[in-house]
Amino acid sequence: MVFQTYSLFVLSIIMISFGHVENRLNLLQLQNDIDQLKADFNSSHSDVADGGPIFTERLSNWTERNEKRIILSQIISMYLKMLENTDKSKAHVRNISEELYTLKESLSDGSKKIEDLNDLTKLQMTDLKIQRKAVNELFSVLQKLGDTSSSHKRKRSQFQRLCKC
Repeated sequence: MVFQTYSLFVLSIIMISFGHVENRLNLLQLQNDIDQLKADFNSSHSDVADGGPIFTERLSNWTERNEKRIILSQIISMYLKMLENTDKSKAHVRNISEELYTLKESLSDGSKKIEDLNDLTKLQMTDLKIQRKAVNELFSVLQKLGDTSSSHKRKRSQFQRLCKC
């Protein structure tokens, strides 16, 4: 039951966040499909609750809309990878996969951002050529960071002027 609530919650957040809930029936149909998928995976097994949720807890750390697009695109990719090895002849598997593919396409910019982050972790910062390039870009990076933080301060101070808190 806990897993059922979490998977519906995650899917609901994904769909609502990106405007894919045109009507409530679509989500209700997906709930039925998810219930069938849970039966396929025997998700009522006692070990499902071990260690807590795997996706929903992480979502709470990503608060901005653009940030959520990044993490949600990765979560959808993981669901799609999981469904690759399931029986596609089952209608509920096809329906869930189709909806996830549609959502994935709408989050393509999030996928690109994930690739950028992965590429950054692969940089060999001990390589002298990489170090030279990095040093040449340092001032520009710091400028962008300054621009970002000053715009956040402006937004906050504008809000404080408007808010009669």
